[in-house]
Amino acid sequence: MGDPGEPPEGVPEGGSGSDDEYRSVVFDESFVRAARITELSAVERLGGAPRGIRHKGGFGLLGSLPRQALILLLLVVVAFGTAVYFGFTGPRPEPLGTGGSQLTSELTVLTPASGGVPTVDPSSPFANLAAAAGYADGSAGFGLPAARTSTAHFTQAQVNAAVDTVRRYLVASELSPAVLAQGETAPVRSLVTQGEQNQFDQSTTAPGDDQHHTVTGWMVRFDPMKVALASDTVKVAGAVTVRELSASTLELTADHTLVYALRPAGVTVNGPVTLYSIRREVRFDLDRADLAVGRLRVVDTVQQAGPSACDAVQSEYFQPLAPGGTGPLTTHPGTVDPADRSHPAWQGCAVMGGPLG
Repeated sequence: MGDPGEPPEGVPEGGSGSDDEYRSVVFDESFVRAARITELSAVERLGGAPRGIRHKGGFGLLGSLPRQALILLLLVVVAFGTAVYFGFTGPRPEPLGTGGSQLTSELTVLTPASGGVPTVDPSSPFANLAAAAGYADGSAGFGLPAARTSTAHFTQAQVNAAVDTVRRYLVASELSPAVLAQGETAPVRSLVTQGEQNQFDQSTTAPGDDQHHTVTGWMVRFDPMKVALASDTVKVAGAVTVRELSASTLELTADHTLVYALRPAGVTVNGPVTLYSIRREVRFDLDRADLAVGRLRVVDTVQQAGPSACDAVQSEYFQPLAPGGTGPLTTHPGTVDPADRSHPAWQGCAVMGGPLG
């Protein structure tokens, strides 16, 4: 009996029988299915097809890939597409300075009770300040806490570092002539923590009367086109206090009265000189990271400043009244009409007490 794999008529002469090395290739099912052409059916031939064969539909190179490879490729494409989608539509990190606590500032304008703003002696502009008020020159009047101060969770060295950072901020923002009357802001910005610098930049580039973007909330400054310093000396009286806000944060509060000697911009050294007073209470927070880099967060500023006109816009610069000037009052200081929304609700005006000169 012949080999079951041989044709009934036997192996053709010259053939290799069951050892034919091409049999597994020619009749392999996967090879046949992968063929790019196939013979037309009888119906297609009767229909007058111009060719006896047709190309199999496929996807070019993809059509020759195994099914497992196609599935894997599809999964890779889907995963990549999903990553790209969420990259464009997913939540993005919030820019620094746009969230969390912001500086809040309030200002009460002080206007003369009657008459004009008096002038003082240019050679000794602060002669009439009451000696009992404790005024000193510049930073000597800051009233800084003793160097031995410590708290439950902060050492003396850490408290001293916080006090020194606040001292440097007060010098830059309240005493520096470049900031006071020359338009500089960089010395103040360099001491503000990175999380507040965006708000600081918005305040200096686009000041707004909205309690959060007033330049005068960050620093004392006068319009250099209108005002010049008659003396680089600033009289200061007040104190800086320290308390532990939490185990990780120190809170320092600076409460000072500052008196500036001013003259109109562009006049000679013998021009009229007036005094301008600001009571400025500023609260600062410093955590351990702030202490390490020597920066601070300005939390809020409350100020009383004058003599100024009640209707003067002071979000960018403090606006002192000129010598002899009086502030026009639309209503008597101290009278507030809640139906009058022509001015910000937090901005008030009051009669200035104490000496003006």
